[in-house]
Amino acid sequence: MDFNGHKPIYLQIYDHVCERILSGEFHSGDRVMSVRELGVELGVNPNTVMRAFERLQMKEIIATKRGIGFYVCDDAKEKILSEQKKEFLETEVPEFLKKMELYGIKMEDIIKFRV
Repeated sequence: MDFNGHKPIYLQIYDHVCERILSGEFHSGDRVMSVRELGVELGVNPNTVMRAFERLQMKEIIATKRGIGFYVCDDAKEKILSEQKKEFLETEVPEFLKKMELYGIKMEDIIKFRV
């Protein structure tokens, strides 16, 4: 995973775990690697991974089973999709529409480009 300087690392790790859930790599009920394992895999401090995991727990995307580890919650995928759709519609779509207007791009142009 390549980290960028535009966003805190723990939020990038949060996004990384969410992407793994959305892609189907992690399913509901699956065990998520430990804080230490993920820290080693990504080459980051376990405390940074723990911050990401705390956020994932707060959003009820993962839950801990005492002494066993972290697991993907049953409705994690739906929660992630809901959150990311909302963020996309609130941040990226307005910017996209602004650029369309600025560049004189019509919806027909987008449809033609897509095909």
